[in-house]
Amino acid sequence: GFVAYPKKSDKKLPAILVIHEWDGLGDYAKMRSKMLAENGYFAFAMDMYGKGIRAKDHKEAGELSGTYGKDRKLMRSRLETALAFLKARPEIDPAKIVVMGYCFGGLAAIETGLMGADVKCIASFHGALAFPTIAADAKNVKAPVLIHHGGADKFIPAKDIQTLKTEFDKAKVKYQFIVHD
Repeated sequence: GFVAYPKKSDKKLPAILVIHEWDGLGDYAKMRSKMLAENGYFAFAMDMYGKGIRAKDHKEAGELSGTYGKDRKLMRSRLETALAFLKARPEIDPAKIVVMGYCFGGLAAIETGLMGADVKCIASFHGALAFPTIAADAKNVKAPVLIHHGGADKFIPAKDIQTLKTEFDKAKVKYQFIVHD
């Protein structure tokens, strides 16, 4: 992964777990982590796929992200490891951890809620929204969830959006779903 944090701090820092897009940990997630550090946060851009594993094209990105989409147990184990890394850091306040992700990372961010992670909040940006266990797992979500969705995004089926909203409503999840047109 990639870590960025403020140069000086006399107190424990809030932390943000940043989850990359479907092509793997790259410049965008690292840039966002640096921006977060400049604003006083400890940011950790995890590498879901493993060191140096990056998609060369859309086909390979689909295959890599699809591995975790099909094997949620594997995805959850990687997320648990990343959260454990953050919570073990002495400079971090473990009660102030946020999870955010982009595209594939947006899906993974919501998955942290579904697995019952003890985090402050979750933010998903243009993330995939299909969750095979959402009916059973929505009740596990402890943190408020902010979902930013592109209204013109044809990649996300309307039924996935409706299922997410229905299950979150049934489970009384605190969430905000913002559509950007």
